[in-house]
Order: sequence, then structure tokens, then C-alpha cells
Amino acid sequence: MALIDRETRHAAESGSNANRQTRDAASAETVLAVRGVTKKIRGREIIRGVSFEVKAGEIFGFLGPNGSGKTTTIRMLVDLIRPTSGEIEICGFNVQRDPENALRHVGCIVENPEMYSYLTGWENLEHFARMQAGIDENRIREVVEIVGMDGRIHDKVKTYSLGMRQRLGIAQALLGNPRLLILDEPTNGLDPKGIKELRVFIRSLAEQGLSLFISSHLLSEIQLMCDRVAIISKGQVLAVGEVDELISNAGAYVVWQFEDRAAGLLGLQNEADIAILPEDQPRVDETILAMLPGAIVTAMPVERIPTVIEKLAREGLRIGAVQQVAPTLEELFLNMTEGDEVE
Repeated sequence: MALIDRETRHAAESGSNANRQTRDAASAETVLAVRGVTKKIRGREIIRGVSFEVKAGEIFGFLGPNGSGKTTTIRMLVDLIRPTSGEIEICGFNVQRDPENALRHVGCIVENPEMYSYLTGWENLEHFARMQAGIDENRIREVVEIVGMDGRIHDKVKTYSLGMRQRLGIAQALLGNPRLLILDEPTNGLDPKGIKELRVFIRSLAEQGLSLFISSHLLSEIQLMCDRVAIISKGQVLAVGEVDELISNAGAYVVWQFEDRAAGLLGLQNEADIAILPEDQPRVDETILAMLPGAIVTAMPVERIPTVIEKLAREGLRIGAVQQVAPTLEELFLNMTEGDEVE
């Protein structure tokens, strides 16, 4: 599995754009549909009207703080627990009424995949293949090639790194040729190299038409990896959409640097539609702030930037730099969930 270079974000965004075009060409077929799902446990409603869809060839992120109902929702997707109301469909089959046909289209890994460490990777796949009808040696070879484990598949699993075990787990989940792959915290325990490799691998699966549903506590990775996301908090979905769209709708920040910071701050404060953000609550990357000593971070309509620059210049203020900065997915998440921690 090839590593990506230092232009990680550019490559991921390029892959995302190409993948989006592929989905559009495929008429955006719905692989997973969740409609108005609720769940009550001991009379308490912990999932409240959750709805979203996952399209063919899409990487869909599922984000939620501790206790948000994220894990409960995943369990309902694979029929480990049943919703109190609402519907879940996979490839057109209702999970509650026709679980056999619905779940044959799903592969799933919850956290670290469990394998028999005293067996080889190949022997593990043979063991799991016996549990499903119609999986022969050719299919095992296919999934081994897909996950890039040709050179180590006949080694004992106890000699594998965590990243290799993750890939073997994905190979096992792909044995039945699913349309939907559900990965719960797939980057858990991986080092930066392993995370990058997994990101590239997941993108390659989507480009082959597989739909992926991914939960993760690494929001920066979700932002690089996923085409769309759903943000859930306190049992409710707060937002669903493309990552770039959600971020742009949240509005950008504008960072100002003046030769005379006090005078610049006063000039900005005199503008009714400009909000000065508190210094102890930085809203942009610390690297940007380090590059602009004494920077003032504001929330304002970006179309007003030229007018404000012109006005401040007429007032004799010397402006060193002005930079528009989009919020990160992490910031959007924290704002929407009122600062709750991710799982």
C-alpha cells in the first residue's frame, strides 16, 4: 500500500472531487437509507428521529460526542439491536423485515478486528469464508490483492502490525463482496504512517464503487477522508452534508495584522458587522497566528473585506496582512455540539 506524500490534503481533495464525479455518473444510487429512526431504552429515548442516506461509491463520516447515540445507531444498522420506530434500508432491503437480504450487502468492522493470532492471514480468511456460502479460493485471492497483503498473507497473524491486522479485517469484511462497508474507529491505535495508508486505501475502495460508512474521533482525518458527514449529538442528527459545504456555510474568519495593533483593533470595533473574537478562544490554526504576531481574529461578511480595508487605510491605519480562513470540521463540530468531546 503506497504512502501519500506531503501534499496529503491536495491529493485527498483531488480524490474526493474525482470520486464525487464518479458518484454523479452512477446516478447517486442510495445504498443505505436511515429514515426517522428512534430508539427507547427503559422508557428513555436515546435516538430521536435520525435520518441520512449513503450513496454508491461514497465515503460517509459519522461524528458524535460521548453519549450521542453514535454506537447505538451503528448497532441498529447491522441489526444487533432493533429501532423502536423508523426504517433502515440497505440496497432497498428493510433491515428489520428482511435482515438476511439486507445484511448480505454489508461488511462491518467494529474497532480492532478479532483474528486467530496462531493462524496465518490466509487461514483466517479460509475460516471466515466457510461461514458464508459461495466464497471460494479465488475470492480469497481477490480480497488479499485488494488490501495489498500478497507478500504477508501466509505469515502468522501474531507477526502482523496493527495496520496489517486492520487490512486483514477489511479483507474478511470484503469476502462476501458487500456494497456497504461499515468501519467503526478504523484509525484506532494506528501511527501517522498507518493512518495515511488507510486513508489512501479507503479512497481506492470508494473509487471501485464501494460505499463506506466511517465513524472516527479524528476529525481532521474525517475532513480529509470523507465526502459527506452526519453530525449527531444527544440522539439527534444536527447536520448532514458535504464537508466543504458544511464548512463554507459556517462562515469564514478574517485575520488582521496592523502596524499599530491598538489602533487597528479600535478601527475594527467601530464596524457594526465585525465581531472581534476573544484572544483566549482562538478560532484559527495556531500556525497562522504564529505567522502573524499580534493578529486580530474577526467574524465578518467576507464580501466586506475590500470596503473595510479601504476605509481603514483612509483613516491612516497601516495594514500588514489580511487573511480569510475557513473553519475546520473540528470547530464546526464543537460549535454544533456545544463543545462536547468526541468519542
